[in-house]
Amino acid sequence: MSYELIALLMFSTMMLMLLTGQRVFGAIGFVAVVAALLLWGDRGGYDLGFAAAIKLMKWYPLLTLPMFIFMGYILSESRIADDLYKMFHVWMGGLSGGLAIGTIGLMVLISAMNGLSVAGMAIGATIALPELLKRGYDKRMVTGVIQAGSSLGILVPPSVVLVLYAMIARQPVGQLWLAGVLPGLMMAAMFIIYIAVRCKITPSLGPVLPPEERNVGWPEKLRLLGAGLLPLVIFFSMMVPFVKGWTSLVESSAIGAMAAFVAAILKGRMTRKVFETSVRNTLGISCMFMWIILAALAFGAVFDGLGAVKAIESLFTEKMGLSPIMILILMQLSFIVMGTFLDDTAMLVIVAPLYVPLVGALGFDLVWYGVLYTITCQIAYMTPPFGYNLFLMRAMAPPEISIHDIYRSIIPFVLVMTFALAVVMMFPQVALWLPDYVYGK
Repeated sequence: MSYELIALLMFSTMMLMLLTGQRVFGAIGFVAVVAALLLWGDRGGYDLGFAAAIKLMKWYPLLTLPMFIFMGYILSESRIADDLYKMFHVWMGGLSGGLAIGTIGLMVLISAMNGLSVAGMAIGATIALPELLKRGYDKRMVTGVIQAGSSLGILVPPSVVLVLYAMIARQPVGQLWLAGVLPGLMMAAMFIIYIAVRCKITPSLGPVLPPEERNVGWPEKLRLLGAGLLPLVIFFSMMVPFVKGWTSLVESSAIGAMAAFVAAILKGRMTRKVFETSVRNTLGISCMFMWIILAALAFGAVFDGLGAVKAIESLFTEKMGLSPIMILILMQLSFIVMGTFLDDTAMLVIVAPLYVPLVGALGFDLVWYGVLYTITCQIAYMTPPFGYNLFLMRAMAPPEISIHDIYRSIIPFVLVMTFALAVVMMFPQVALWLPDYVYGK
């Protein structure tokens, strides 16, 4: 049997197992170890899984994962996100569509707190959605804003997904995070411009708040501003020392976790329940990611041994005559298709052993490609019929918002994100300028 056929058999077996409802790491790890046993015998098969586990345990930057997840849960569970929304409510309620714009700002800050899109969706749906609907905002505008804004969590640092990509692609986490900053802020700015222009043309989509709701004294405004910007203070307290080179990435993550913990204590919100919930959730998500990374490393090792990447590269470039940029576009389209039934981590783990080495062989920068992958995942999250965010929104939205409304709501935001993806593809320095500047000093 040829190596190309073996690789195809591995992929088809893995997809079949996933369709039966098996856990992602279980399906991928099982296929990897069984393939290794059949190809190289008992010793080779056992050594593969053991080597992958040792490599994972020795990867020092992995310590950032539980630190940032813990930081995000502390800030979320202690209701510091509520203060953020009150700040936007008072400061931006006088603009047409101001609360929707404030919701995008809320999502950016939540992303900087947590790094997971699910957290942003949950907070947006529980805090922003009822307030926007109560004040007469169009339901399609509201659901689109929350879905689009929550997707920023996997691009704006500290993105947990980029940590996973860094491990699989063997790229520096710090460079990937810095590469996501400008594209993430650019996309947020595009969302805000769209909301502002659309609500200016059709004011009924985002009515101005009545004066009695937003006219509070300056002392209260300043108090809300200070409380709302607390997550930014925590974010800069960990990122500035890292960017300046004063601390390592792991040390900065520890600073962030400690700063969030201290902030919750000082605000009087660090209860036993908050602490226990944060620790439990941190442990659960961290273990899930570790199992996924372990399975991906084992699967990638089999692919390296087979030489499947060179075979696929030869197929695309020599037999089909495709240019590198056309191959890249086909990869992104495949992510969008997979995103209709898989989440971001599953997509990455399934195709990373093939795509990441192929991208490097085609001469593209792997840090830049990490940003492209992440933006494409954001689009896939919101693409019908089975986009990940669509069903999360359906589960959290009130009954008056139908699945048809949710599908219609994301169309303009998907177009904006597609435009942002095209900009980053055509101008790689949008992603690479900041890491080049920081690491090139």
